[in-house]
Amino acid sequence: MQPSSTGASVATSDALARPTLVPDSPRTDGSLFGDDRHRPGQRSFRRANLALFAAGIATFVLLYSTQGLLPVLSDDLGLTPGQASWTASAATLGLALGLLPASALSDRYGRTAVMTASTLAAAALALALPFAPDLTTLVVLRALQGAALAGLPATAMAYLAEEVHPSALASAMGLYVAGNSIGGMGGRLLSGWVAAGFGWRWGLAASAALALLAVLAFRLLIPAARHFAPAPVDARALARTVGRHLRNPLLLRLYALGLLFMAVFGAVYNTIGYRLIAAPFHLPESVAASIFVVYLVGTATSAAAGRLAGRLGRRGALYVAIGTTALGLLLSLADSLAFALLGLVLITAGFFAGHATASSAVGRTATEGRAQASALYLIAYYLGNSLGGTIGADAFHSIGWPGAATVGLAAMALAAGVTLYATHRAHAGSRRGTLRAAR
Repeated sequence: MQPSSTGASVATSDALARPTLVPDSPRTDGSLFGDDRHRPGQRSFRRANLALFAAGIATFVLLYSTQGLLPVLSDDLGLTPGQASWTASAATLGLALGLLPASALSDRYGRTAVMTASTLAAAALALALPFAPDLTTLVVLRALQGAALAGLPATAMAYLAEEVHPSALASAMGLYVAGNSIGGMGGRLLSGWVAAGFGWRWGLAASAALALLAVLAFRLLIPAARHFAPAPVDARALARTVGRHLRNPLLLRLYALGLLFMAVFGAVYNTIGYRLIAAPFHLPESVAASIFVVYLVGTATSAAAGRLAGRLGRRGALYVAIGTTALGLLLSLADSLAFALLGLVLITAGFFAGHATASSAVGRTATEGRAQASALYLIAYYLGNSLGGTIGADAFHSIGWPGAATVGLAAMALAAGVTLYATHRAHAGSRRGTLRAAR
């Protein structure tokens, strides 16, 4: 599952603020009151929804295609878990570095143009991956693929906010996020299952084929943009906005939380396959690859995170997420398959709750440049995946599962420290306000 797009907040506010005409009678194109944005019941609305659903599947099938076959890569190429994990980390690192440029390009050249170029380029690189002769070539191709993929998360929600009527925006974005979630899980499962039977090259080929079909569906279905207004790329203004965000202490804490939660996720999911096929579990590789079904827990948890934050406040929800993730890591240390699986469920639930809480707070915290604020969050988020995945895999190679779990627990300890500091600052501010009122 993925967070709000770099352009989602700004684009949504633009859509809500756009004035509409009020004709004497409804227009013949089915729009009401002169507003021709897509609405439920219209063919164009269904096409836009399905197109972005397909694009989400394509993007996240490709982004996580190697994570489900890391043990097979290690066996075939003689790699340590840390070396093999670079095939996953390089893609998320490339994506992180490509987000801000892709967002700027979409403002200049259009949402559909950037999304089309992004997904087609990534699918073309996917077709080359099965022919990579060695690890270095594979890692370079994956980094380029991640950079190419950045155009979709940087642009998709902005397109929906501009082209879909506000009354239907929540459902449209929900379907797009569902495509992300299904793609993320499907990419891991498909490549892992195929690789278990036929080798990692065929696993990557299967992911490429599925992604290419999804890209073609996206291109055939996506309605032309009607409300995009190109804007020049102002590098200086962008740098000033980014600088202001990086000087905002609250935004920096939220970025740190996104990085730390994703570091746990990368460390765990880059190494869980190795653990399950080794002693004491000795699961077949095809069964170990199926563990990514647990990813579905995140769908329910993300939806519940908003209600939890409403009841406990943002920091309360973060404490629950940190505690749940840490408990899952501790349970996973037991040499019991039941406890290991329960631990993985709790880790996944805690991660998605923490990510949903932190990412949603970014848009509310930034008073200007919300697109760039969200982009910076996503950059930190995917950097966390790359760092946690690589460090966790190296720790696993050195001392086994306790090493990967320790990396995750250290990240959660830092996240708890960040949240405790925020709580202290909030209480100190409240006391100062009370003293001023008493005077």
